[in-house]
Amino acid sequence: MNYTREQLIDALVAEWEYLCHDDFDPEHDDTPEEYRLKLECYSDEDLIAETDTDDEFFTLKEYMDRYL
Repeated sequence: MNYTREQLIDALVAEWEYLCHDDFDPEHDDTPEEYRLKLECYSDEDLIAETDTDDEFFTLKEYMDRYL
């Protein structure tokens, strides 16, 4: 399944918001907007790598279904 660059970034930011929701530390954590700006500099391959998915345990489709 193919995803657009924007979809990958949106999903990664959604995951970031989920992970930082209760434990956000402004001294160490990027805001969602800051994280999005960083991601926009990544290559498509780097964006996929940032999802930390694989073909066996947690696929990119499962990741995108969860966070997009």
